[in-house]
Amino acid sequence: MALLLKLMKLEMRKFRIGSYIRAAMIANIVILGLICLISLTEEIKEGVSFTDYSMAFSVIDTFVRGTYIVFASVLISRLVIDEFRNKSITVLFMYPINRKKLIAAKLLVVVLFTLVADIAANLFVGFGFYILNLFASVIPEPLTWSVAAKSLLTVVMSALATSFLSLIPLYFGMRKHSGAATIVSSLIVVALVCQNVDGFTLYSVIAVPIGLALLGAAVAYMAIRNIEHVDVLR
Repeated sequence: MALLLKLMKLEMRKFRIGSYIRAAMIANIVILGLICLISLTEEIKEGVSFTDYSMAFSVIDTFVRGTYIVFASVLISRLVIDEFRNKSITVLFMYPINRKKLIAAKLLVVVLFTLVADIAANLFVGFGFYILNLFASVIPEPLTWSVAAKSLLTVVMSALATSFLSLIPLYFGMRKHSGAATIVSSLIVVALVCQNVDGFTLYSVIAVPIGLALLGAAVAYMAIRNIEHVDVLR
């Protein structure tokens, strides 16, 4: 376990994880801007953008989920796919370290980054929307502790599922060692799981996120399982 943590730290330092954190912060600001724009535009048109806080937080979670599924595919492409395509992974495999642990460390960086970033983004955008509502009264009802607690629990469970299902594009990227295939497949995943109709998404059906998370975990396992016998020079 200590070796795995050390490998993860080395991966984060090697690929300058700080630059991705800054990019995530910018993405969060953009999401908040979009949510505010949607809210204010609907108010000006005398329409109803969000009927209550539960619906608003659901829409925010959908925006965040789609953003970080794609974000995770970029990380996968950078940390894993590019190394195989450029054959630079061979240098790592020359070290007396188990190959499975090397790849597992890379994938854990992706999973943990996606998990933390997803939760942080929901909190940031959700709080920003709450402040906006204090001044613009987009939602007339006050935010109660019960709604906030329920939404927070939903966000955590959703982020946990998202962090694993974001590994699904790894399968398509590893087939041809293509970063483009990784990112395009992530967009397809986003199209499937991020449709929100009046606050309802496929994520509302508990079997969907659980099934996709298990599929993502299975993809990660398949990528690691036979890595000791893969000829990266071919």
